[in-house]
Amino acid sequence: MRIQKLIFPMAISAAGLVVSGNAMAETWKMALGDAAGGTQYELGTTFAELIEQKTNGEITVDLFPNGQLGSEQDTINNASMGLLDLSVLAINNITPFSPTVGVMTLPYVIQSPEDARTLTQGETGQELAENTIRDAGVRILGWAYSGCRRLTNSAKPVAEPADLEGLVIRVPKNEIMIAAYQSWGVNPNPLAWSETFTALQQGVVDGQDNPYITIDAMKFYEVQDYVTESCYVFSMEPLIIGEGKFQSLSPELQATVLEAGQEATEHSYEFLLESEEAIKQRLVEEHGMEITQPANDEQEWIDLATGIWPQFYDSIGGKEKLDEVLAALGREPAPAE
Repeated sequence: MRIQKLIFPMAISAAGLVVSGNAMAETWKMALGDAAGGTQYELGTTFAELIEQKTNGEITVDLFPNGQLGSEQDTINNASMGLLDLSVLAINNITPFSPTVGVMTLPYVIQSPEDARTLTQGETGQELAENTIRDAGVRILGWAYSGCRRLTNSAKPVAEPADLEGLVIRVPKNEIMIAAYQSWGVNPNPLAWSETFTALQQGVVDGQDNPYITIDAMKFYEVQDYVTESCYVFSMEPLIIGEGKFQSLSPELQATVLEAGQEATEHSYEFLLESEEAIKQRLVEEHGMEITQPANDEQEWIDLATGIWPQFYDSIGGKEKLDEVLAALGREPAPAE
């Protein structure tokens, strides 16, 4: 059973080592932006179980879901400074610290779980992981795959960009995602994740976008009635460790941590494939959400949003970097500026 691991220490040293009944044991803290029940929690609990098993209980991991240890962007700073061991957070919250990661959040680049796995587990994922070490001082150990971000709102069915008129939509504080909504003719409201549910509840914003699994885990169905089955961004959440923390580990323990991250990633992919359809059905049948398909196979949404790609060529490492990503997915090169 995947539950938070707790240790009742006899004594704690200045280094944070706990004297347990078996041996000297160390407890790591992991921050999660989402609530228990989502893919972040699934990845985190799987990683925690694997680490405990692989180290024979010498390392355990305490999970702190629902932003208990600060905003997702705060946890990047804290991990890089050695104030936090681990964090699972939305990929768009790493982009301000390591802009090349933005290639993964350009609208309509990743269109399926298979696309997401191809990129994160291939040369692109390895390069971006190295860039986050260089730029942000954190190392990506694994990935949670959450699915396509679906637009939800409390006012009306939305099938085409024109239907957004009059709606205030919350987006993360991410330039690419803001620009995507602006391409559809609206100015979204960038809000921290921790403020989102309250803003929806109080009517400060009418809608937001997140995968079905997150909509369910965060109980957005309590304050949202309509879902547009859009897929402008595929939501992924990297599991990060402070690079200083990682380098302080023995080579053997480094290998163990990387192995646990890879195994947890593989589990997350299977978890998404096995659970998303049932969650979608539950949102409709048990919680009364109404799902609308985008008009004309989402083509107008795609045409407008992909038009912003050239604005971000410089920050992601150039048009050629995007072309490499698209080629890895078997797609045509990006349009010229």
